[in-house]
Amino acid sequence: MSKSIGIFDSGIGGTSIFKEIHTLLPNENFIYLADSKNAPYGNKTKEDILQLSIKNTELLINEGCKLIVIACNTATTNAISYLRANYDIPFIGIEPAIKPAALNTQTKTIGILATKGTLSSHLFHKTTNLYASGIKVIEKVGEGIVPLIENGKLDSNEMRTLLEIYLEPMLKQHIDFLVLGCTHYPYLIPMLTKMLPEHVKIIDSGLAVAKQTQAVLTSNQLLNTSNDKTSIKLYSNGNVDMLNSILDNQFDTSYLDF
Repeated sequence: MSKSIGIFDSGIGGTSIFKEIHTLLPNENFIYLADSKNAPYGNKTKEDILQLSIKNTELLINEGCKLIVIACNTATTNAISYLRANYDIPFIGIEPAIKPAALNTQTKTIGILATKGTLSSHLFHKTTNLYASGIKVIEKVGEGIVPLIENGKLDSNEMRTLLEIYLEPMLKQHIDFLVLGCTHYPYLIPMLTKMLPEHVKIIDSGLAVAKQTQAVLTSNQLLNTSNDKTSIKLYSNGNVDMLNSILDNQFDTSYLDF
């Protein structure tokens, strides 16, 4: 089916998910919404997050999307149940990769860096209780990280200072896995790799989400089998230049007031 895969996030972070899916499924068409005007979602109320998720979902459905990826941990944990119950379209969500970290830790201590909205959600606590029983999980709210990324300060001294503050208590308690619980955070991996000891492994959800998207498309017979040239549309209601920059100007991006 040649209809597009829809993807939305509270800004440019979900492009880390888009890139993984596009790499795995290069024959698919995409529409990406960067809701930068309302970023970050992580410090908003559950009701606000739900309403923003509904707005994004309905826009993508009106554009004829065949499946929607919620490329935002906070929106997934707070809205995916409602969206699945109220819209007749498959949804793929994002959850912090607690399971592989908990199963593979040698020190029995793992760190998770995420937004307040994700760490305080029912779904996150359910996942943690299910897979991390007997494991010490050190949670840190990455306050301030998303705005810095959205404003082009990914490699700034301000970012390094913030990360040092969040990582210090984790390293003192000997984590050997750091779980990134926000789709903006994979863009921090180059900096984090320099800051963390070699034995600390960094995990994000990108590849797992891409594989799940492929599986759901396959099971629903929605894979694009057309040989037509693919269409990739990326929209931001904020700074389009930032969206271009984070994607190395590989794709056409446009401003859209939504």
